[in-house]
Amino acid sequence: MCGRYVILTTPDELRRLFNYPELPNSPARHNVAPTQPVPVVLQDRGVRHYHLMRWAFMPAWVKDPRTFALVINARSETVQTKPAFKNAIRRRRCLLPADGYYEWQDKGGRKRPFFIRRRDGAPMAFAGLAETWMGPNGEEVDTVAIVTTAAAPEMAGLHHRVPVTIAPADFERWLDCLAFDADEAMPLLVPPQVGSMAWYEVSTAVNHVANDDPQLILPITAEQAADEEAAFLAKKAPARKLPRAKVEDEGQGSLF
Repeated sequence: MCGRYVILTTPDELRRLFNYPELPNSPARHNVAPTQPVPVVLQDRGVRHYHLMRWAFMPAWVKDPRTFALVINARSETVQTKPAFKNAIRRRRCLLPADGYYEWQDKGGRKRPFFIRRRDGAPMAFAGLAETWMGPNGEEVDTVAIVTTAAAPEMAGLHHRVPVTIAPADFERWLDCLAFDADEAMPLLVPPQVGSMAWYEVSTAVNHVANDDPQLILPITAEQAADEEAAFLAKKAPARKLPRAKVEDEGQGSLF
């Protein structure tokens, strides 16, 4: 799956890569989290556009958002059949610029975060599905989900799911929903090529959404790893019960 990611490439470089006319001035983000506004690229009548959308997919038919579970990922295997996504895969395919993402490996009951990026350092484009939710009072919210697929064996040790990344040569086939139908786009929903990704463990500081700085994507140091392991073991250890001291009652009825 994909639950946190980073955007480091400059706005000018992203504009050239995705070829949209807008001139967004967005800062680098080291800890993009669900429900936050995220940059999304859509194509309308042959022209690509930059949008900000809420990372939490909401189908148009939802009456009350409070009753609908938070949906940040869409499984590639079911996007054509699930009611939430079957219209979006046909008409509202999109891309989400990224430079890497975080995944948590569960080992011995402790979830250790890893940062995953392209081995060549190039930016990525996550496959996405967009939908505009319209509320009963006329309010509109643009929402998006990242498409995931089964991980290849080399990455399955981190997590059994990975976000789908679309290569620049395939941007048109994914984005142009008029020229390419869903069946033609579906073959793009595959895991990254073997050997194309690199990853390493990072500090659990990324667990806190409020943290957003370049330190998050640095490899964890031996000292940090030791401190985090000690903190985990201390939290896991059962609390010791101290013996209760005997107090002699002198019959004075004191409150102190």
